[in-house]
Amino acid sequence: MSGKMAETAGRLLRFDRRARGAGLLLAGIDEAGRGPLAGPLVASAVVLPADAAVAGLAGVDDSKRLSDSSRRRLLPAIMQAATAVGLGWVGNAEIDRLGMAAACRLAFLRAHRRLGMSVDLSLVDGLPVSGLPFRCRFVVRGDSSSLSIACASVVAKVTRDDYMVRMDGIFPGYGFASHKGYGTSGHMEALRRLGPTPIHRRSFAPLRDRQLELEL
Repeated sequence: MSGKMAETAGRLLRFDRRARGAGLLLAGIDEAGRGPLAGPLVASAVVLPADAAVAGLAGVDDSKRLSDSSRRRLLPAIMQAATAVGLGWVGNAEIDRLGMAAACRLAFLRAHRRLGMSVDLSLVDGLPVSGLPFRCRFVVRGDSSSLSIACASVVAKVTRDDYMVRMDGIFPGYGFASHKGYGTSGHMEALRRLGPTPIHRRSFAPLRDRQLELEL
């Protein structure tokens, strides 16, 4: 474990210990997939034991700061260390129907429910989301502040990425395995040639604004 990894893990763990206070059972919640033009929104909730060891989770950080190989290396360690992990999926059709704010709330709720256990407090990454029926504290940039949220960030990101890789085999030609549904130039060009798939978000521009049809 490098000194920098140890320092980061220790800082994230200290945040959780302060938030936990006197014996509270804590969950960290984060999501992946707000911005893509295709695929689901995936949230993860992770409960770490109060005595979680820094050494076992060395290298865990905000998933956006980590390479794909680093995230995949860390995932088994997170799953082994965690007391419980829950996943909440919201599909593209639900996102189109509900809007992103409601979709995030639903993904967080589903992940929390699928922990299979009760927790006293959930640390949720980002700005406040109204309507969550459990005690929570919202932490801006929480995935770079809290070890529990950072672990949830990695779990959600790898889970969603794996789904998009599978979709690449079902819908070839779009490049889902590389861009994971984000609006890259290659993805946009494939949409112009092939049109949208059943996993595309029709409420997202340019699909919503028919820009692709106008450019054909």
